[in-house]
Formats: sequence, structure tokens, C-alpha cells
Amino acid sequence: MLHLRASSLNDTLAIAATIAGMSRSGDLVVLAGEMGAGKTAFAKGFGAELGVTEPITSPTFTLVHSYDAGRITLHHADIYRLSTHHQVADLALAELLEYDGIVLLEWGDVVAQSLGDHLFVQLVADLDDENVRTITINGTGRTWATRWERLAAALGTFEC
Repeated sequence: MLHLRASSLNDTLAIAATIAGMSRSGDLVVLAGEMGAGKTAFAKGFGAELGVTEPITSPTFTLVHSYDAGRITLHHADIYRLSTHHQVADLALAELLEYDGIVLLEWGDVVAQSLGDHLFVQLVADLDDENVRTITINGTGRTWATRWERLAAALGTFEC
């Protein structure tokens, strides 16, 4: 598990970009955190690193936004408004991952146990400084195990 400190929005974007740079087709990244914790800001930094040029917005009401990043598609999903595992299953996340895609799943902590291999990113806003975030990252399954040491080294400057 990695414990990071982002002292600014730019740090959050840099952490997201680092993770995106190590991501590959078929990866699922679960974003967790309270409202305003920085999940969509993280998605913006992640998408920018992949080459997404259009504005990335929260998909709260549409559930999934897909962005063509050239070599890969970024699927940005938000399950905040879903109340059952069946509704999450209806999103067909596995199918999105199969077609040259990476999925960022906001509010996925509720169903993370049933998602299989994924990278879990928990963002917590500092109560005293609105720009500071504590970011905890944990890999579940084998997909990130082979990249874990490189990821930890690349994010070392942000470690708490």
C-alpha cells in the first residue's frame, strides 16, 4: 500500500499522470473519496497523460463518458447514483475493458470487492487546507503486482 501526500492540485494531477503512464488496456482503477475529494480532478490528470484532449467531466448523470485517447480509450464511470450490484453489472465494465480500454470508476469502493483485479485509489481532502489530499493506493490481484515496484518508485516523491 502506498500513502501519498498531494500538496496541490498539480500534485494530484501528477500522481494521476504517473499512474496513467503505467496503465494499460484492461486496467480498472477504482477512485474513492467523499464529495469534493478530487476524484474528477484525478481523472483529468489521468486522461491528459493518456492523450485525451477534450474536457473530462464527472459522469454522475450519464454514468459513463468514453474518451478516445488515440491508442486507447478511457472510460470514466461514476456509480454514485446506482444502488444495487445488478445496476453496476448492467454497466458492462468487463466489456469496456476488453476493447482497448481503461476504466476509471468513481465511487467504486462500495463494490470493489466484487470487481476482480484493480488499482484502488482513495482520496481524502485535508480539513485545514483545501488544496491538500492524502492519497492511498492499493493493488488488488495480479495485474498491478508486476508494476508495483516501478509505481512505488515513480511516486516516491509524494510518499508521506
